[in-house]
Amino acid sequence: MIDIKFLRENPEIVKENIRKKFQDSKLGLVDEVIELDVAKRKTQQEADDLKAQRNVISKQIGALMAQGKKEEAEEVKAQVAANAKRLEELDAKQKDLEEQILKIMMTIPNIIDPSVPIGKDDTENVEVTKYGEPVVPDFEIPYHTEIMEKVKGIDLDAARDVAGNGFYYLMGDIARLHSAVISYARDFMIDRGFTYCVPPFMIRSNVVTGVMSFAEMDAMMYKIEGEDLYLIGTSEHSMIGKFINKLVPEEELPQTLTSYSPCFRKEKGAHGIEERGVYRIHQFEKQEMIVVCKPEDSMMWFEKMWQNTVDLFRSLDIPVRTLECCSGDLADLKVKSFDVEAWSPRQKKYFEVGSCSNLGDAQARRLKIRVNAKDGKYFPHTLNNTVVAPPRMLIAFLENNLQEDGSIRIPEVLRPYMGGKEVIR
Repeated sequence: MIDIKFLRENPEIVKENIRKKFQDSKLGLVDEVIELDVAKRKTQQEADDLKAQRNVISKQIGALMAQGKKEEAEEVKAQVAANAKRLEELDAKQKDLEEQILKIMMTIPNIIDPSVPIGKDDTENVEVTKYGEPVVPDFEIPYHTEIMEKVKGIDLDAARDVAGNGFYYLMGDIARLHSAVISYARDFMIDRGFTYCVPPFMIRSNVVTGVMSFAEMDAMMYKIEGEDLYLIGTSEHSMIGKFINKLVPEEELPQTLTSYSPCFRKEKGAHGIEERGVYRIHQFEKQEMIVVCKPEDSMMWFEKMWQNTVDLFRSLDIPVRTLECCSGDLADLKVKSFDVEAWSPRQKKYFEVGSCSNLGDAQARRLKIRVNAKDGKYFPHTLNNTVVAPPRMLIAFLENNLQEDGSIRIPEVLRPYMGGKEVIR
């Protein structure tokens, strides 16, 4: 969420940012919120004047009563009563104006970083760097669910009977591999100085609206009926929410946390043939990382965070590349974002396995997270990044480690988490 003071003083910059994100339908919101802000400040000024006047009049009443001028005192009291009624009206008006302003401000997109490429959608994202050599083997690579089924590692039919489409049973060595990847990712991030955390898997609505846009909320979140609780779509939500309404001492920055959680997503919309199986599902598990830091350090942490994901995938012998998200592909709260994509030998192309985002002070402003520094208080920057989400990551893992005889090679770094097993047969 943009600072209202910045919007008030730089309306054209805000409008140009909206144009860069190809959201021209929101241009009128800038002028609308400025008008509401003027009305709110005018209302506030009138209320402040009346309160100051009330203090003066209260002293007059005391003086008149002391002089025995009861009639004059009663007249002044009548004025106090009239002012009180007007103050009540002004307070209600101001509250209504503040709610209108907040609703609009939460739909105006954050100011993107100048380095972000301009483009309408994800087809115009820009490749940054490739890591590892993409290989297409001489033998045919089956679809990932076929690989799993051959080693009795998945049961989609039973899951469909129990929960419907978008769910799965992982079995045997594939289930163990799934857990091994999560455990390895946890230790990988701990070794890089992040504090491990298991967060709440449900959050209240004020946290939801603090960490994401309304559009994302509607498309992703499952609501718990009859309660002010939502199932998390990613542990970033509850991890950033951990700091809601907190005044963090500056010396405690940066906060670097890595978290495990299940994730729950509606995944609305039609999905293509490549998204069957475990590619796009309603329930999965993930290792995440978040950082809360000084504004001047956020871009440095952004670079470190996506590099962590690249390094983890390379340690598992999976070729990856990074893509910079263009302006039109950035969610409204994001300042800058990279996608990490893994190589699919079967499709002969890369596909997304993680996303790293810098949200500036947008989440901190919404959640009222502030930093207490020697020279005053300020909003910190927040960042998040996927370490690994095994269901989708398993696709890349299986395809890149499948051998011609149908066995699956286990990279050396994972073997301690697989009981020393080197191959799944």
